Amino acid sequence: MPLSRDDVTRALSSIELPDGGNLVANDMIRALIVDGDAVRFVIEVPSAEIAKVSEPMRAAAEAAVAGLPGAGRVQAVLTAPTADTAPPQLKVGGHPKPQDGPMRIPGVRQVIAIASGKGGVGKSTVSSNLAVALVRAGHKVGLLDGDIHGPSQPRMMGATQRPASPDGKSIIPLRAHGVTLMSIGLMLAEDKAVVWRGPMLMGALQQMMGQVQWDYHDGELDYLIVDLPPGTGDVQLTLCTKAVVAGAIVVSTPQDVALLDARKALDMFATMKTPVLGLIENMSLFHCPNCGHEAQIFGHGGVAAEAGRLGLPFLGALPIDLETRVSGDSGTPVALGEGTMARAFSDLAAQVVTVVPA
Repeated sequence: MPLSRDDVTRALSSIELPDGGNLVANDMIRALIVDGDAVRFVIEVPSAEIAKVSEPMRAAAEAAVAGLPGAGRVQAVLTAPTADTAPPQLKVGGHPKPQDGPMRIPGVRQVIAIASGKGGVGKSTVSSNLAVALVRAGHKVGLLDGDIHGPSQPRMMGATQRPASPDGKSIIPLRAHGVTLMSIGLMLAEDKAVVWRGPMLMGALQQMMGQVQWDYHDGELDYLIVDLPPGTGDVQLTLCTKAVVAGAIVVSTPQDVALLDARKALDMFATMKTPVLGLIENMSLFHCPNCGHEAQIFGHGGVAAEAGRLGLPFLGALPIDLETRVSGDSGTPVALGEGTMARAFSDLAAQVVTVVPA
């Protein structure tokens, strides 16, 4: 069984502190990375004086993780604020910086936006599973949660750690299921609302595009999947005007109300001269697991017909699926498995690679 973050966290919880508690309970672990059998993490102690006598603790933590089944190379780094330098604090959000035109995101070859005209059509589910499917196909992939007001990728990808910022400017992203991940949801408590106006949203997205070290884990990424918020607002405008985007995929359910809004999203990309790679019909069918009956709850075929009318590629129809929902809620995308839905996302990834070579 491969080594997991939970395994490492449990091992680090066994390292008790002289004044009570342990490394995990006292929130002293930073930048925990589990990459196959390799593990890296930082132990942050309160002061430089404590750091001088904490080498045995660092060695014990490293040894505890190295003793786990499946663990290979383990590296633990000890750090502390000094008297002259406070620990770096990263300010998230703010007004966007002036820029002459669209620029390539550092450390990324191709940027693909996943969009929808309205919420609730499964855009974030498609984003996380497409990212995982591309990784399983052998590509280096990042996932940027651009839904600032409603970030869901931390839950869907099973990521809970706060990204590190060693200098208060650059951001080291997390890694989950082989995907390099960044979301505003990783910087805030899960139930904390982001109450920002447009300029703050635009600044936050620009910050996550430009200040995140996307090549930190794998080197230059082949693909960065951007999970956009629903609609045609500030975040979409910022992405398409500030970054070089290879193309967008629009997700919709087949019902007429969803298609009305999907057409607005398509018109937005046309206005900003961003290519549309294709359309996906989500929640297309429901297969009863007990009797096998097939129900078209939201209708069927509407997105395929719209793609044909517009001369755009139709990338596939995805059913309403219980396993997909349960997997997303548990932080293990269904594309990690071997079932029907995993194969569907694998096929989707293959089509994306054909249209946008790495």
